[in-house]
Amino acid sequence: MQPSGVWALKPLADMSQAEFRDWQALLEERTGVVINEQRRAFLQTNLSARMRELEVADYASYFRMVTDGPRGAVEWSTLLDRLTVQETRFFRHRPSFDVLDSYLRGRLATDQQQQPWALWSVGCSSGEEPYSMAICAAEVLRETESAQQFGVTGTDISLNALSKAREALYGARKLEQMDADLCERYFATEVDGRFKVVPDLAARICFARLNVLELGKAPLSGMDVIFCQNMLIYFRRWRRREILNRLAERLAPGGLLVVGVGEVVGWQHPDLVPVADERVLAFTRKG
Repeated sequence: MQPSGVWALKPLADMSQAEFRDWQALLEERTGVVINEQRRAFLQTNLSARMRELEVADYASYFRMVTDGPRGAVEWSTLLDRLTVQETRFFRHRPSFDVLDSYLRGRLATDQQQQPWALWSVGCSSGEEPYSMAICAAEVLRETESAQQFGVTGTDISLNALSKAREALYGARKLEQMDADLCERYFATEVDGRFKVVPDLAARICFARLNVLELGKAPLSGMDVIFCQNMLIYFRRWRRREILNRLAERLAPGGLLVVGVGEVVGWQHPDLVPVADERVLAFTRKG
């Protein structure tokens, strides 16, 4: 075995077209994510970095390792964390949260039973979106001095992303789009300059692993709000519609579904009504 320093410097051969197709098929079969030709370099860079760590010389050998029984499943989970990292921020698409704010205020005014609100962030990555949703709900209730309760669930396929989300610790750049008073209210400054979500808010959010190809098995139903943003772009058109149909089924009557703008075109559902706001792609469930 060569010293690891020497191995790290050794260039790997380019991925052949047949190898690329094998990896494409594996990723789509297991996650639904499509790696097109434009993202080939991204795939090759991440595979080769992991292969250097393991001192595996070629893509075909690594493919066999990843698909080989229980040990392969462990390595697949490690690799998946490399391939599903998404750059995100708090309140990433402000109009979506404006719609959420308006929706929750409307619910407060009309709900008689005051059942706790159930909110869901699908593809929550490292947690910025579900925490943003929680801040939005907490602000509505704080301003109206309501005793209404809520809980947020964040789901993602990446265990590493979920671990970061549970840690609830973020660099200043992630908070750039937030108002200063919200930062003060919902974050504590750590000695290293990072920001940690305050315990009262963090306690309202739970995180769980979920592959969106397995939405049919998901225990979540009767949700008041579902956010599914910046995720569908990685799927084929038919798969996007299938995912959205599954999510629509999991909305409570009157519930709100928010999708990334431009991520799906022409999708309709018989139980959903589009939200009249051209800045967002959002729907409410009838009833």
